Amino acid sequence: MNLYKVLNKQVYSEGNYSIVPIRFEDRHDIMKWRNEQMYHLRQDKLLTVEDQENYFNNIVSKLFDQDRPSQILFSYLKGKQCIGYGGLVHINWIDKNAEISFIMNTELEQEDFEGIWSVYLKLIERASFEELGLHKLTTYAFDLRPHLYTMLEKNGYLFDARLKEHCFYNNGFIDVVMHYKLSSL
Repeated sequence: MNLYKVLNKQVYSEGNYSIVPIRFEDRHDIMKWRNEQMYHLRQDKLLTVEDQENYFNNIVSKLFDQDRPSQILFSYLKGKQCIGYGGLVHINWIDKNAEISFIMNTELEQEDFEGIWSVYLKLIERASFEELGLHKLTTYAFDLRPHLYTMLEKNGYLFDARLKEHCFYNNGFIDVVMHYKLSSL
């Protein structure tokens, strides 16, 4: 397992769920889920195996040894099975904030969207607030999944902003909805 230099603790667990430093072995599942869910991601083309290999070999592999990486990515496991991935992106080490990124196995979205997301949020908050000393976490979502905002608010995230007609999507402009949570430490 790769280890993040910036983290003293590498694995965060809650029951049968855990986040671990992103595993190379999960890269093809992650590519599949990203391609299936492009509609709500900032991704403008289908990823190829070559794209994914390049990303993991040239971007992800360098994050582990950095004192202040721009992103910290995790594989999200149920038992030993990867069911999602995400982490902290656009990390601002000076202002102590970061954006949460997360995508789950597409097949699990209908089954337990809220439960899977809620546990993930608890785990990423532990890494963010307790370990890294961040002050604020944010989310950035195309206004396509209102059930996401309800789940975030149930988990203590507050509405922050609506960026009107901020992104071009499906031949028209759509809003972006942002939420945030502050550290209570």
